[in-house]
Amino acid sequence: MGWFSTRQLEPGVFVSLEPAVDPMFRAAIVTVLGRDRDLQFDFGCGLAPLRPALPLGARPVIAVASHAHVDHIGGLHEFADRLGHITEAAGFAGLPGVETFADEFRGWPRVVTSPPVPGWTVADWTLRPAPLTGTLAEGDRIDLGDRQFTVLHLPGHSPGGIGLLDERDGLFLSGDAIYDEELLDDLPGGSVPDYLATMERLRGLDCRLVIGGHGPEMDRARMVAVAEGYLRLRGG
Repeated sequence: MGWFSTRQLEPGVFVSLEPAVDPMFRAAIVTVLGRDRDLQFDFGCGLAPLRPALPLGARPVIAVASHAHVDHIGGLHEFADRLGHITEAAGFAGLPGVETFADEFRGWPRVVTSPPVPGWTVADWTLRPAPLTGTLAEGDRIDLGDRQFTVLHLPGHSPGGIGLLDERDGLFLSGDAIYDEELLDDLPGGSVPDYLATMERLRGLDCRLVIGGHGPEMDRARMVAVAEGYLRLRGG
């Protein structure tokens, strides 16, 4: 078995994980195949080569990072066309000013249950810089030929967090804006007021399938329940 595990959720939509990575950093790596282009959304921790393990075709790949935390950008450098929100551009480029939590990853107890290759240690690992080749903002479109995604700016977990919504199909890639586990809003760069606004927005979002940055996939009803639970907890 390789470092990554991949499963197909529905035709042309895949989720890959790093099973040996501690759940805190085990993030969803989403591949969507299109007619003219493929979409790669988020990139794991960068412990093993990512691109060869993904179910990508021969089409050009649009690589989009939901935000600049270590568990979502580790393999981003492997792609030529790298997109993310401008607010976190410094983090993608490996510059100071945006927290990637690479140091926290390196110091996390038992961050992996087994090494990606024999003899590997976390001391050997470095988060590779992946400067953006373009930026995304609210309302931008990503066109795969037979399906389009709209960019939603969803701050709270991080200032430049984005999600991608296929409005026609109802597929929503939410990154860490919302997922079916404990939501983290107290990290450097996080904002409870921004998260409250994001949750208000998401509770009214029309979608059918939500692939979050962590945890199991959700239908719309579960997403709304998670959003409303957060609003009750933090909104008073």
